[in-house]
Amino acid sequence: MVKKHVFTLTALLLVISVILGACGSNGGNGSSKATNAPSPEATAAPTEAATEAPPAEVTIKVGAAPVPHAEILEFVKPILKEQGVNLEVVILDDEGQLNPALKEGQIDANYFQHVPYLDSVKDEKGYDFAVTAKVHVEPIGFYSDKLKSKDELKEGAKIGIPNNPSNEYRALVLLQQQGLIKLKDGLTTYEATPKDIVENPLKLKFVEADSATLPRALPDLAGAVINTNLVLEAGLDPKSAIFREDANSPYANIIVVRKGDENRDEVKKLSAALLSPEVKKFIEDKYGVAVVPAF
Repeated sequence: MVKKHVFTLTALLLVISVILGACGSNGGNGSSKATNAPSPEATAAPTEAATEAPPAEVTIKVGAAPVPHAEILEFVKPILKEQGVNLEVVILDDEGQLNPALKEGQIDANYFQHVPYLDSVKDEKGYDFAVTAKVHVEPIGFYSDKLKSKDELKEGAKIGIPNNPSNEYRALVLLQQQGLIKLKDGLTTYEATPKDIVENPLKLKFVEADSATLPRALPDLAGAVINTNLVLEAGLDPKSAIFREDANSPYANIIVVRKGDENRDEVKKLSAALLSPEVKKFIEDKYGVAVVPAF
């Protein structure tokens, strides 16, 4: 009887062992499947290499006179934009502050002056500048709302001229070319005043005034020698000049930067854009005789 019970117990343990073994095997298989399943990172498609970012746009600030300088700069804005240069045009109420603003780093370049003017002030003001482009000439002219020709000038007539050194010289040279006065010999620095007149047959009287005031002063004068940009700003017809400079003039308006900045890529692009055939055509079509390309 004891042997029989032992046998039965042994058989029962064997059955339980088999059942547990089977369960353990199934559980192990399931665990293995879970462990070996690929992770989402493994099944995800490989990401494409990030495309190279475009170069950052560079901004260049250029101080300018309103007409025609700022208008010409506005014309080249889209051209420079395509080359990654954002052109910001800065107009100050007082153009005389454009050189100090450049010196102090408030702007990157300016476009309002010609070489004789810059030469007349750079030593006194300590400007260490470089010229990168000669863009246009604004032929200075003699305007009057009373006269139709220079032959109508009477003895003692009042003539307005700019009071800044380079433009005063320029105005007097124009009057000399017309046979109205004669300047003394040896004036080589683009500077002269009425004191340098040695012949004045009509005894003309000269009113030296700020250039910007001359268009408004015409009613009080027989006539005045006025820069063309001021003529345009005042709404006068540049074709109404009784006489004017020809295109062969040393007074080309220039792009000026701090010395050393002429090698900056955005400055080179600005200069190239302003000396392009597109700008030449724009100047000729828009301004006619009032503004002449210098390139």
